[in-house]
Amino acid sequence: MNTPVIIQYWKPVFEILALWATIYHIMLFFEGTRALQVLRGIIVLLLVFFLVEKLNLQVLEWLLTKMFGISVIAILIIFHPEIRQGLARLGERHFLSTAPREEEIDRMLREIGVAAENLCRKKLGAIIAIEKNLPLSAYIESGVNIDAAVSSDLIEAIFTPNNPLHDGAAVIRRARLSAAGCLFPLTQNKDLSRIFGTRHRAALGLSEETDALVIVISEERQDISLVYRAKLYKDLSREELFLKIKELVRKENA
Repeated sequence: MNTPVIIQYWKPVFEILALWATIYHIMLFFEGTRALQVLRGIIVLLLVFFLVEKLNLQVLEWLLTKMFGISVIAILIIFHPEIRQGLARLGERHFLSTAPREEEIDRMLREIGVAAENLCRKKLGAIIAIEKNLPLSAYIESGVNIDAAVSSDLIEAIFTPNNPLHDGAAVIRRARLSAAGCLFPLTQNKDLSRIFGTRHRAALGLSEETDALVIVISEERQDISLVYRAKLYKDLSREELFLKIKELVRKENA
């Protein structure tokens, strides 16, 4: 087989790999922002556009062409903050980072459980989010970077009154305490009982938008709750919290 034939075969392979790498890095660029969902919608529209073009549906093709022309400007304006955040994070990615081991996760959960129990006893409130598959980058950026090993002492110190970070939430990423003082969106669910305060509403709000596991310690009722995918598990003990998180993670990965 001569050289031109080899080039002829490798050229489409190279183009496919280059296209895949480009799309992958664009998805990483918008990771953790609301623009990611819009980007997925645009990809679907592009597939529809190619289908319409192949079927030679001229009216629909004209409409979609005009729509894309306007949408580019609209996206740049509407998602300016997300684009800026993506650019700021672009050089910070760790492509070789590995997922934490099972024993690291267990140790982390035990430390959180001890902290939650102690905070309950001291009548102190707290909200802690554990990142799963959907990144919490946008929420981490709203707080103060910590990047420390998870320990009960550190968690208790963060949520002690007069600490400037105690009113926000703590976020755990890859079994490390990534940030504190973070802001979460409040749920708009009008059916939520009035006995639940701002922390529970913030936990539900985050769980409606992500797959994070959110632990809430109530200073009024002195109890521990877990929120996952907009479902609230109330009045958990330290051991029940540990087992419930393990159960949910196991069920999700099954």
